[in-house]
Amino acid sequence: MAPIALLLLAGLLLASPSWARRPKPSKNSIDKISAQEQFDPARFAGKWFLVGVASDCLYLRENGYRVEATNVVVSIDRDSLLFKTFRPLDGICWNIKQRYFADKTPGRFLLKGRGVTVDVVVGETDYSSYAILYFQKNRKISAKLYGRTAQVTSSVLKKFEAAMTALGISEDLIFYYPVYGFCSSADQFHILDETKYTG
Repeated sequence: MAPIALLLLAGLLLASPSWARRPKPSKNSIDKISAQEQFDPARFAGKWFLVGVASDCLYLRENGYRVEATNVVVSIDRDSLLFKTFRPLDGICWNIKQRYFADKTPGRFLLKGRGVTVDVVVGETDYSSYAILYFQKNRKISAKLYGRTAQVTSSVLKKFEAAMTALGISEDLIFYYPVYGFCSSADQFHILDETKYTG
């Protein structure tokens, strides 16, 4: 894989669930996070903008000022959610494809990739304006705030920050993303397809 593709994937994964540097919570700590009641994948599908990431990850702490505008398109494939994440890197738009496999409980998913499986919980969403997703990898939890538009209301931001405080993630470990510079397509040479990983 080309070095730039590895850098992109590392940035995506490090800025998401995986590499927190906090004391390890119990193995099943994400089980304590409630999933959206009566989660409806069909209503969740569509376009979302990444508004913020909450994580004590070294990559973000060192490079948080360099985060790029990121948006995702979610679709349904049988019991899975397919995420196509679009983000620019060095002026080129990349598309990272990932499959979120449905778990036994609605609103809970497993993201399988090159490394350890990631537990994902859609913790809260109104489907029309915001969604808060939690991730656990190697017993470390982080979260993402998505919006149907690039900016969400101040009440949603406060809700997200309060939820992160309850998790023990301080405000200085919440990184907000640009509201401009989005891309929505990538050529065939700039696609990272992670959907082939099934276990």
